[in-house]
Amino acid sequence: MRRFLGRRPLYYGWTIALVLAITETVSYGVLIYAFPVFIAPLEAEFGWSRGALSGAFSLSLLIAGLVALPVGFWLDKRGARLLMTAGSIGATVMVVLWSRVNTLPEFIAVMALMGFFGAAILYEPAFAVIATWFSRKRGRAMAIVTFIAGFASTIFTPLSHALLEAFGWRQAILILALILGAITIPLHALFLRRNPADMGLETDGEAISAKASESPPINLRAVLRSRYFWLLSLAFSLSTLSIFAVRIHFIPLLISVKIQPGSAALASGAIGVMQVVGRMIFAPVEVRFSSRTMAIGVFVLLSASLAILLLGSAPWLIVLFVALFGMAIGTHTLTRPLMVADTYGAAFYGRISSAMVIFLTLAGAASPFAAGVMFDLFGSYSPVLALTCAFSLLSAVLIWLLPKNGR
Repeated sequence: MRRFLGRRPLYYGWTIALVLAITETVSYGVLIYAFPVFIAPLEAEFGWSRGALSGAFSLSLLIAGLVALPVGFWLDKRGARLLMTAGSIGATVMVVLWSRVNTLPEFIAVMALMGFFGAAILYEPAFAVIATWFSRKRGRAMAIVTFIAGFASTIFTPLSHALLEAFGWRQAILILALILGAITIPLHALFLRRNPADMGLETDGEAISAKASESPPINLRAVLRSRYFWLLSLAFSLSTLSIFAVRIHFIPLLISVKIQPGSAALASGAIGVMQVVGRMIFAPVEVRFSSRTMAIGVFVLLSASLAILLLGSAPWLIVLFVALFGMAIGTHTLTRPLMVADTYGAAFYGRISSAMVIFLTLAGAASPFAAGVMFDLFGSYSPVLALTCAFSLLSAVLIWLLPKNGR
């Protein structure tokens, strides 16, 4: 029945958004946020250095970013259903193997392959699906996915710790693998669809028309060579560099200015809460402004938050920083895919976005190391804060300088 009580049935895109919100929560929870819980037990049992353990995890993230480009090509040509289902299966197998490792090379290999399969189930493919199914309501749909997934650390960090305490690290990781597979595999396989046209719909749920189904042609090679693409990539790379440099070093940064470790950990956790708050605010605000304006606002907010830490370490300054920085990075996650989708549409979203992700991944991987080197050189995080503040402000300027034609 197409109508009930005079109202249209719920657009299937919202079902997909809810499914992705659930699967992203579980995927990030198991593949990303559970890892820190198991560093100490792995270190204690095998004697592996913390540098080796964190290096293997960084390798996983780097591979996920580099694999994004072929993932993007697949998404544009064949859709996400098979890719994300296969990625869920592969990631589940890798987590099972993680629970069985006995040597450091085995662990590194498992982490590397986890990054490979993770590229098929984390935010990038999810955003590509949302870009295909939504247009006017794209920002709202992305906000729903990331709002719910924002609780991944809140759910899975304590859950992983509880499983560790109850069963030991091997059984705990095995249980997490079962949770990952039991939830993400069937949801991806049963609910994902390639595009609205397969169901006789347009994006946002309107009845399809021949005229509306025609997409404006895009020369992919010209896009990847355009000034717009490179300015956009540079802006988000600089902002990503700023975020990762401060986010990873935030606890040692606070400890370096005489904040107690427990208070520093509490402040770090509060950043995650404020990310969710930022995404709650993003959805109603985004409909009133262009994605370009939203990006400039996010970068200015990010720069302002970093400037606050340069003023001192008084408690009220830390609280203000946590609030602004958390909201900035929460909305930063949404702004880039929204700008790419609004500029180029859905047809080539996977390839264009994935090409950009390579640069963001390199920036995110290099910045914590660079921040550590700067601290060693200067004995203070002030130069890091000053530089990241300037980079964030430069990101806003670069967005403002983008060509008006969007190409």
